[in-house]
Amino acid sequence: MLRTDDHFQRLDQLLELEAEAEKAQRLAQIQRAAADPERSGQTLTRLVVTDTQGGLGGRILLTLAKRNQTESLPWNRLEVGTPVLLSEEGEPGPDGPGSAGWRGVVSQRERQSIQIALEQWPESDSPTFRLDLSTDEVARRRQREALERVRTARGGHRDPLGRLAELRRILLYERSPDFDRPPALTPLDPTLNEPQRAAVAFALAARDVAIIHGPPGTGKTTTVVEVIRQAIRRGETVLACAPSNLAVDNVFERLLAAGEPALRLGHPARVLPGLREHTLDVMVENHPDTRLARKLRRDAYALRDRAGKFRRAKPEPGERQDLRQEATLMLADARRIEAQTVERILDSVRVLCATTTGLSAEVLGERRFDLCVIDEAAQSTEPAAWLPILRSRRLVLAGDHQQLPPTVISAEAAAQGFGISLMERLMQRLGAEVSRQLTVQYRMHQAIMQFSSAEFYEASLIADASVRNHLLADLPSVETNELTTEPLTFIDTAGASYDEEIEPDGESRLNPSEALLVVNKVKALLEAGLSPQDIAVITPYAAQVRWLRAQLPHAEVEIDSVDGFQGREKEAVIISLVRSNETGEIGFLGDTRRMNVALTRARRKLLIIGDSATITAHPFYRRLVDYFEQAGAYRSVWEEM
Repeated sequence: MLRTDDHFQRLDQLLELEAEAEKAQRLAQIQRAAADPERSGQTLTRLVVTDTQGGLGGRILLTLAKRNQTESLPWNRLEVGTPVLLSEEGEPGPDGPGSAGWRGVVSQRERQSIQIALEQWPESDSPTFRLDLSTDEVARRRQREALERVRTARGGHRDPLGRLAELRRILLYERSPDFDRPPALTPLDPTLNEPQRAAVAFALAARDVAIIHGPPGTGKTTTVVEVIRQAIRRGETVLACAPSNLAVDNVFERLLAAGEPALRLGHPARVLPGLREHTLDVMVENHPDTRLARKLRRDAYALRDRAGKFRRAKPEPGERQDLRQEATLMLADARRIEAQTVERILDSVRVLCATTTGLSAEVLGERRFDLCVIDEAAQSTEPAAWLPILRSRRLVLAGDHQQLPPTVISAEAAAQGFGISLMERLMQRLGAEVSRQLTVQYRMHQAIMQFSSAEFYEASLIADASVRNHLLADLPSVETNELTTEPLTFIDTAGASYDEEIEPDGESRLNPSEALLVVNKVKALLEAGLSPQDIAVITPYAAQVRWLRAQLPHAEVEIDSVDGFQGREKEAVIISLVRSNETGEIGFLGDTRRMNVALTRARRKLLIIGDSATITAHPFYRRLVDYFEQAGAYRSVWEEM
């Protein structure tokens, strides 16, 4: 049993350690890039505002470009949906450049411009701005508030948080969870296999908490969607969450395709474009009751524009400020009208989809749900998971604690267990008492599957007949050769002087010789007739990712880190391990759960390139190389030469 006060105070302290680590990391990046802030890919400088408009649920959209608008923006990590901070050029802020300004989200990207969505107007007459990748402080504040509400919930029939107190006791092992007899299930999705049906019935029978353990390719999200649809048929309201916007959109899209009346909560810029019309913000924007609100916003934008465009005549003292204040009041009136519309829309749906940290009390008030489903729960830190739990009567967690854990920057917080998700904690303590595992996978050739199945899933995975023996050579227009008729290849670079290198700034590692071999193998796959969209290159090091992106001419070939491929799959995957040294240092490769993700992305072909002399210092990689040797898939780099 965990002591309530101690547990939640510890989580709050770990949140603070993580916040401090994020701040320190950002400052270190700024200092390293002082001479060239844009080199890190997290900052854009010397930007001017080229367009201002309203949209995305009443937010302000600013389009930014270089002062010379024919100049392309440099490579950067500011993707659509990324939280950013806009600041005046040359104004350092209390913590250095890019630490004071206006928070927003990237809503659109072009080669020569970037559009951001802000909640408020930037009160500035600065000629140029900088844009920085930002931490999500709103999410951190919400987590702290949730932890305090959970900690202090006392229970009792008169307490609206009484059910929360009971769930807390169960999730801290004070009492065992209860289950009803699993219901006789008539699947709404007739394609469900027997383990999926059993998991759905088990989840529906849970009075308190249930876990669906979904290893790679086993149809976890399909199972989650069935749980939600069955709950709707029972008259329940459902809160469907995940730690990332992409994971939420995956569930949301499938619910819409099944005809379920689901609603997406969250910033429209963070939602896939094809789903934005189903977001709360856009539905409010398009609702007939908000016609007056739209007019008020248009008038407010016109006043703001006027305040910024005095040219020949000098404005009267205070005139600019008066215009801006009047515009602010108009926007406040518009938001009051929208709030009433929000209530009507929320009352009309039975399923709300959102990220775990995207649940806003300002929008939801004290609204409660019969069932909370958290997909990819093993990737969420525990404080983030409590946000949706405090609004729910029952809980279903779905994910795989043998794949990527939550991302934690603070080494001190990680050492104290901040990287252990609620799902992993429950699996460690309660295991089969609260969980059901899916076992039939629909992605990988059985030879690709078997090593991970043995290492992480007690050899329980079964390859469905549709994928069991499929190969690249079975695809239309793909040639039959050694590369396309074998599911596995390991190319050993030991003894070939393919030495790793450290980037000049010490941030990452690369292996140019190994990368050239990767390039050659990608070209060989393309020459064999495989489409570039069907090929992925995965490597644990950002420097190797950058080098390969610069060398490979086909933009459609995806090259990314392990984290970027969680939940993804490709017909052929090449893994570049990078590490090659005399001391057996393997760094990131020591996180075998991350390697499990990399090893299970390929459908028909898995090709690994690495130095066995370095990596086999770790027992996991010794077993991996042995597996490839036993499968007849081991090659020396000298054979390639």
